[in-house]
Amino acid sequence: MEKEFEKYNTNLDVKFGHFERMDINELVKANTHKWFNQTLTKVNDSVVRLGIVEGEYHWHKHDNDDEYFFVLEGQLLIDLEDRTIELNPNQGVTISKGVMHRPRAPRKTVMLMVETSEIMPTGD
Repeated sequence: MEKEFEKYNTNLDVKFGHFERMDINELVKANTHKWFNQTLTKVNDSVVRLGIVEGEYHWHKHDNDDEYFFVLEGQLLIDLEDRTIELNPNQGVTISKGVMHRPRAPRKTVMLMVETSEIMPTGD
C-alpha cells in the first residue's frame, strides 16, 4: 500500500504562521506534481490545506474526522459508495467521518481543505 501513496506529494508541515500572507496563485505556479497537498496554516485544532490535483485518489475514510473540500478552480468529483458529488469553482462540501470516499479531478483542480490537524490525508 505504501507504494500507492508515493505518487502523492503530501506536506503536513505548516507553511505559514499566523499573520503571514499566503499567495495561492504563487503556490499553484510553483507546483510540479499531479497530486499535491500542502498544509497552509493551523486554526485552533484544525488545518487549512491546499490541494492541487489531477487524476484519481484512492478510496479511503477517516474514522474520527470530518473533511471539508472547497474548489477554487477546476472540477473535483468525490465518489461515495452510492453517488458522486460534483464540485466546480466556488463550491464546497463536507464529508462526514467514517464515510468511504474517493476524490478525483478530470483536469487540474485547485482546492482548499479544512480538517483536524490529526487527520491522516491517506485515510485510516
